[in-house]
Amino acid sequence: LGLGKIGPEAALPVMEGKSLIFKFLGGVDAFPLCLRTTDPEKFVEVVKILEPGLGGINLEDISSPECFYILDKLRKELSIPVWHDDQLGTAAATLAALYNSLKLVDKKLNEVSIVLFGAGAANIATARLLEKAGADMSKMILIDTKGILYSERDDIDELMLNNPWKYELALKTNQAKLSGQLDRALEGADVLIAASSPGPDRIKKGWIAKMADKPITFLLANPIPEMWPWEAKEAGAAIVATGRSDFPNQVNNSLVFPSVFRGALDVRARAITDTMAIKAAEALANYVTEDKLHPDHVIPTMDEWEVYVHVAAAVAEQARVENLARMPLHYDEEFVRAKKIIQRSRKLLMSLMEQRFIKPLPRTE
Repeated sequence: LGLGKIGPEAALPVMEGKSLIFKFLGGVDAFPLCLRTTDPEKFVEVVKILEPGLGGINLEDISSPECFYILDKLRKELSIPVWHDDQLGTAAATLAALYNSLKLVDKKLNEVSIVLFGAGAANIATARLLEKAGADMSKMILIDTKGILYSERDDIDELMLNNPWKYELALKTNQAKLSGQLDRALEGADVLIAASSPGPDRIKKGWIAKMADKPITFLLANPIPEMWPWEAKEAGAAIVATGRSDFPNQVNNSLVFPSVFRGALDVRARAITDTMAIKAAEALANYVTEDKLHPDHVIPTMDEWEVYVHVAAAVAEQARVENLARMPLHYDEEFVRAKKIIQRSRKLLMSLMEQRFIKPLPRTE
């Protein structure tokens, strides 16, 4: 939510809300655990101690770069699914929206040049997932607070020591060794994925105008995007997405995590891999059929609840394919199971809302 370091007590209501979303959208029983520590090793140790009583772990609101270390370590050492939503949920939702956006502008993922503005948890994870999905890393450019990332930047040795995940991307991306700031990076670029600090006016209309023909712009900062969507459109953007529900094309990790866990838990998966996240993104994108796909609808909304069933089935199937499922289910089997569970959970919670035991969900129009 962009609230900063607020402490475990203040974070608890946020985690309670997340647990409700898990239940309503995925039929997943979740409970919040807010830890009073900023030490990555202590955090990892606590999670390892809790592992026997849990079916999966969803990590939340961990600062970068510690979040990469914690996720990678827990993935290696635990035998249950571990997921960091700020990384993987955002990355999968972004990939889904990008798949459909590229269809509309008739471009291919392995051919486009992609600029990622912001190099925190979301965009580093997005870059890594894009690589595994087939994007050309040599054409990709990341921009952090110091400017364009490349292998010969002055602080490259410091990055190698303090942020090896960003360092790895510095070596793989921007093979042209372009330097400078966002305005230069956007010249001729096909795609902009901005996940930086709230705007508006972080991105200028003139910069968008210098992008390639039919550019795709994702402006994902909350609560205010890096520039207003209508400004991006006026500057020539073919497709604009944001992180907000009051604009078209909301790229929201709530479209991903409830069903990813539904699928993983139903087959008792040992892990949630990046390949499973890609399959989730594909299922999310494919839910938008050709007749409904247009520049203002490249990704489903949370009201289209059956999308969660499709994503859960895709994740369960991929877990089976990767031999990570203790109780393997084929796609059709999980589809039936997930639909039944999610329908029942939605019916229960809506009944509780009608009786005012739970406050009704806010209107989003």
